[in-house]
Amino acid sequence: MVKFTLPLAAAVIIAAPAAAQSGDLALVQNHLRAVNTMTADFTQTDRAGKTVTGTLSLKKPGKIRFQYEKSVPILVVGDGKALTFIDYSVRQVQRWPITNSPLGVLINPDRDISRFAKVIPGADPRVLSVEGYDPKHPEYGRINMVFARDTSAPGGLMLQGWVTLDSQGNRTTIRLANQRFNVPVSDGTFRWNDPRRSSTRN
Repeated sequence: MVKFTLPLAAAVIIAAPAAAQSGDLALVQNHLRAVNTMTADFTQTDRAGKTVTGTLSLKKPGKIRFQYEKSVPILVVGDGKALTFIDYSVRQVQRWPITNSPLGVLINPDRDISRFAKVIPGADPRVLSVEGYDPKHPEYGRINMVFARDTSAPGGLMLQGWVTLDSQGNRTTIRLANQRFNVPVSDGTFRWNDPRRSSTRN
């Protein structure tokens, strides 16, 4: 069984960047600010190697939806105010303020990542990795967001995915494909049915 963790909610990006990293961090900031909407396919893999797939929809400010494949009774939605994790199999709903989640890095265009981000050097100059960890809150775990340098993408970067490691050592990898930027995304995409009132999945 795949262990589900709220995408990006297992870590906070917080670290003082070195001066030499400022150029790459500026590229990441430019990319995030240039993306108003995004759709993509995603693949989620847990530490046991179990994999599920789904679709991602994003619309700024504050809206995001992780729609898992039909066999997975899980939905994650950000409606601009809160992130909601819905498990239709047990009719449970959990909510977190978006401002308390590192997911805000993706969906808050005004957030200055130069205050929290740390670029991780790599062997491939075409790839840019940004890692975060808050030593004051180890329960948040770690995150590593991965970008590919791509002149055709907003800000010259293409978000490839991310890896989270929670405080229990559970590793979750999200890989993106078929990314489309600044395409029409309806506000209705971020509505969902409450399983506590209905058995219908939206």
